[in-house]
Amino acid sequence: MPEDCGEVVDRRSGIDRRDLRSTSEDLNRRRGPGRRRSDFLRAAEDGEMNQEQFLFLLAINAFKEANGRTFPTWTDVLEVVRKLGYRKTLPSDLDLGNRAADWTEEPDAQSGV
Repeated sequence: MPEDCGEVVDRRSGIDRRDLRSTSEDLNRRRGPGRRRSDFLRAAEDGEMNQEQFLFLLAINAFKEANGRTFPTWTDVLEVVRKLGYRKTLPSDLDLGNRAADWTEEPDAQSGV
């Protein structure tokens, strides 16, 4: 019988079948075969963020704590981004078709939030 086919464990015995597997094996199983993490996700999971990413993370966490929100809306995220000082000063590189008109603003424009 193969080792990975799962073993029947009586729940009343107090043994948790999840404890029988190694942690790294379990994490790889959840990610799925052939799925690779992007460099950004790998760096974030390994705790290696650049200064911009770390500042954004701190700003989002501060917003969540100040407003008692576990999951901020996209409007909330945009508010945090603008409060960090980001402004739309260049035309978009994304092709959104006719869904929205592209626009720009002055670099020193007020955040509006």
